[in-house]
Amino acid sequence: MGDGRTGGANRPAWLQHHFQNMTKHTYLKGRYDVITSVAIPLALAASSMFMIGRGVYNMSHGIGKKE
Repeated sequence: MGDGRTGGANRPAWLQHHFQNMTKHTYLKGRYDVITSVAIPLALAASSMFMIGRGVYNMSHGIGKKE
């Protein structure tokens, strides 16, 4: 079935060894941690900068004013 490293009573010891030997930062050790810690904040920052830039452009050119 398995290779024996991740099953049974040996699993906590294997996980401890696995996480202690990684060279990444503590908050990026999981499988999906890069997505939640890096990609989502970058996407939010990029979209907010785009919206701010579009608003400044629209205000400076008078686009969308009510008359």
